[in-house]
Amino acid sequence: QVQLVESGGGLVQAGGSLRLSCAASGRTFSTYTMGWFRQAPGKEREFVAAIQWTGDATYYADSVKGRFTSSRDNAKNTVYLQMNSLKPDDTAVYYCAADYLRWGTAVVGPHEYDYWGQGTQVTVSS
Repeated sequence: QVQLVESGGGLVQAGGSLRLSCAASGRTFSTYTMGWFRQAPGKEREFVAAIQWTGDATYYADSVKGRFTSSRDNAKNTVYLQMNSLKPDDTAVYYCAADYLRWGTAVVGPHEYDYWGQGTQVTVSS
């Protein structure tokens, strides 16, 4: 069992930055690919980024590539999402999710993930 708690969301002006954190419980954090998803009102949950369990590989949605960076600290059981050059279209609830020892194109699918956090709101004003 893995419990995930996101933090770091808030209100920021367009062009600004935020760093989200996702703290995980349990001793097996280093065996989980961690994904970031977001969901805006009236829209489906969409893939944002994923980082492999070792931290050696990452994958990003085209909409955030070059602006967002995911990293992890397995010693602290925490994954991060650094978001720069934020746009109003980035406004959404952001979720982290854990997927046991999976990598490849499947990481973009929310149904592949085993555990989810409660989400944190990110609002970007124009």
